[in-house]
Amino acid sequence: MEELELMEDELAVVEPTRDERAKVEGWRLHVLMEAGYPLPLAERIAQSNADLHEAVTIVAERGCNPELAAEILL
Repeated sequence: MEELELMEDELAVVEPTRDERAKVEGWRLHVLMEAGYPLPLAERIAQSNADLHEAVTIVAERGCNPELAAEILL
């Protein structure tokens, strides 16, 4: 029983709260829009597990079209 309680405590630490998740998604959204993504695509990517660095690199540095980049990333 003690082992189960320990596991539950560890899960609580690992899972981010909704508020923290919203802050991260907001920051990701800002970064993506600054890189050149239109709002609807930026929102989809921000809410996904896509690599933010790669998302910015392929559009802002390599000149990939944001729509194509979203298809690649998602």
